[in-house]
Amino acid sequence: MENTYSPTEARLSVDGVSHRYVDLPGLFGDKLRELPVVLRLLLENVIRNTQGEERRQAVEGILAWTARATSEAEIAFQPNRVLMHDTTSTPALVDIAGMRDALAEAGADPATLNPVLPVDSSVDHSLAVEYFAQRDAAPLNLKLELRRNAERYRFLRWASKALKGVRIHPPGTGIMHTINLEQLATVVTSVERDGEKWAVPDTLIGTDSHTPMINGIGVLGWGVGGLEAQTVMFGMPVMQRIPDVIGVRLTGAMQPGVLATDLALTVTQRLRAIGVSGEFVEFFGPGVTTLSAGDRAVVANMAPEYGASTGFFPIDQHTLDYLRSTNRAETSIKLVEAFARRTGTWFEPQAEPRYTRTIDIDLASIGMHIAGPRRPQDLIDYSQTATTLAKLDFQSAQPHRSMPKHPVAIAAITSCTNTSDPALLIAAGLLARKARALGLSVPSWVKTSLGPGSPAAAAYLERAGLIDDLSAVGFDIVGYGCTTCIGNSGPLTEPIRAALAQKSIYPVAMLSGNRNFPGRIHPDLDLGFIMSPPLVIAFALAADAEKDLSVDPIQQTSDGKPVYLRDLWPTRDEVDALVRAAADPQDYPRAFALASQNPAWHDLDAPDNARFPWNPASTALRRPPFASATQGSQLGRYSAYPLLVLGDDVTTDHISPASAIPKDSFVADFLVSRGDDRDDLNVFASRRGNWEVMMRAAFYNRTLVNSLRAGMPVAHTLHVPSGDVMPIFEAAQRYRDDGDSVVLVAGERYGTGSSRDWAAKGQRLLGIRAVLAVSFERIHRSNLIGMGILPLRFAGGANPNTLELQPGDKLEVDAVSDTLSPRCRVAVRVVRANGSVQPIEATAAVETQLECTLLRSGGVIPLILQKSLQAQEA
Repeated sequence: MENTYSPTEARLSVDGVSHRYVDLPGLFGDKLRELPVVLRLLLENVIRNTQGEERRQAVEGILAWTARATSEAEIAFQPNRVLMHDTTSTPALVDIAGMRDALAEAGADPATLNPVLPVDSSVDHSLAVEYFAQRDAAPLNLKLELRRNAERYRFLRWASKALKGVRIHPPGTGIMHTINLEQLATVVTSVERDGEKWAVPDTLIGTDSHTPMINGIGVLGWGVGGLEAQTVMFGMPVMQRIPDVIGVRLTGAMQPGVLATDLALTVTQRLRAIGVSGEFVEFFGPGVTTLSAGDRAVVANMAPEYGASTGFFPIDQHTLDYLRSTNRAETSIKLVEAFARRTGTWFEPQAEPRYTRTIDIDLASIGMHIAGPRRPQDLIDYSQTATTLAKLDFQSAQPHRSMPKHPVAIAAITSCTNTSDPALLIAAGLLARKARALGLSVPSWVKTSLGPGSPAAAAYLERAGLIDDLSAVGFDIVGYGCTTCIGNSGPLTEPIRAALAQKSIYPVAMLSGNRNFPGRIHPDLDLGFIMSPPLVIAFALAADAEKDLSVDPIQQTSDGKPVYLRDLWPTRDEVDALVRAAADPQDYPRAFALASQNPAWHDLDAPDNARFPWNPASTALRRPPFASATQGSQLGRYSAYPLLVLGDDVTTDHISPASAIPKDSFVADFLVSRGDDRDDLNVFASRRGNWEVMMRAAFYNRTLVNSLRAGMPVAHTLHVPSGDVMPIFEAAQRYRDDGDSVVLVAGERYGTGSSRDWAAKGQRLLGIRAVLAVSFERIHRSNLIGMGILPLRFAGGANPNTLELQPGDKLEVDAVSDTLSPRCRVAVRVVRANGSVQPIEATAAVETQLECTLLRSGGVIPLILQKSLQAQEA
């Protein structure tokens, strides 16, 4: 039976070099055409990486998928590489440093603990917009970034020297997803295996939810939590149920003036409306051929916003064109084409594979859209901001004399989503050029910024002659990183801060990012609209979020002539012509190499030891207590107090914020007590190497509502036995000291948003044994399991509202290790303070046997340490 599914001797030759490959059409014939392309890639992966009975079951499971377009079977996926960024790699590498210490203390050799897959990490999440609207903003922000984060960056430099296979891309090289798109992705790669060359698909996992951007050029990769990535780094596969696949059939072509952002926001709204949650999404149909690789990357990037694991576009001519435009070697491009055509993974516009569900989108029907003001799936026409904001019914305490009621406080062209496509930046530059020619300028209260995903953007914008135009309206380049999109927006302008203090305004952010959750962009802003880069500039010029740009003038010229959006909006021909004129494939390797030489980075003094020398006085890096082989399982039969009771749409920004540390917070007090400057505390994300800070930061979000008691201060809860209201971490410690267990109760989509593992680590440090929620976002669910926390789904219509939990109520959970299995029922009972008992239906939100093993081991880190110690003993 094994021979049935073994790789054949099939070969392809490119420029005289012969490669073996898995001949899917030869093995499966017409049956292959029924499978979505993403499943064909998973099929190739299991044939190449598994053997015997495991291979047979995986192959037959994938082939049987077409019968019902769904499956309960598990498969092992072995990616080629791992992609990270600084604020996910720092905690992961801190964990590894802690694990090395644990090995040494157990008498083992710490230097033997190394990732077995290549790990690339970019330093892109720490750049803050302190300087803006000035020509030297980028170098000044970079200098400040290096000063603020020097200790953490020295640690990353240590990791790149001490750990084999770990490569750190320094500040200024760009956003990880853009680096992946422009520099790292091969689409198809040549590997040595058993003394032979093999052509294999380029596959990866990334510790950021926007990893699927690479799906835009036909590379299969998706985002996982940092903890799941650690299991893969150390040789364990990604175990997963064969995914459901949603097919999005695209027809027609987009109308002039409509941009890739509009399509991405439309896809987000349509897929969220049908309840996508963790499925793979694949785009098919003749409309796909009308989209450039840049267009596709924008749509693929927003996969987490539409609830999917992937947003996949198969390989076609546009993929090859993109590889040439970014200076990939011609031999490599030929290999991509030959492999895709031979293996049945080349895109066919008329193909109709089987999908779990299918939706249709006519590209010609899409208009100019924005999303907000609080969620990326809340799609509206760009003209509807006033109607949308009116629903908030904000009344000024005292109307401002010069600002509108909803002023634009931040206007940011930011993020990997929209700054990786040259056409979108060129369109923004052309709008700026027309505005400059008419003498328009941005009011002083608007904080403007341009943070491209790649330093190559500066080169093609300069060649297009648009740098001066962008600068004239305040959109100077502030650096190459995530900036405002991740919450590193820096302080608001003084006029906005003063008006906020007077409660005379309700300000709004306009950004080309991917998320607009309350407080994400800036702690003092809970309104934000996502839009295309040229629209960001248009709203910055209008400065009033309530303006209807379809009919209202943006501004008037000095002689009183009204200027409308239609006067500034570039045509598609203008954009396309300038994209072609400005293009130079050499920009990409040249700009990346220059940025990689960053002397300030290379001059950082980093230790050379196999073990990292922790500084007990550090407020940035501390050895985590959970980096221990003895961290036990939290499964069992127990009675627990609810530490918090939360509602729907609790995001990872709520659970573990990344934005600026408020100066008046108890987190700030803790840092100041240890010698830090209250006026220079940086952002929460910069402290992810210090567990003491991050434990205190857990749930520090002023918009989070804890239903245990009304009116509690931010990040506080009720310690039920005493009746005291106190910071959450203090209540957790008191419960622990008294020997009491705690759980957390939440509503739908718990853990939506970024893939930050600290959202789970913080909960483990608080002693939370289980999270009971109506539903979980995929990556956060995985991270909870990675920290040994059991995710439980309510069944039978139960939710926090129907439970009506009151202080004194406890939850009894019966989750014994021996009986745990994927998606098993778990007995839960509410024991009321008056003694009455209410049974609740719940199921374990556990998908695979590996996840059961992780929970029995106490999480990822104990399991890795146990395996490492066993290997050294052997």
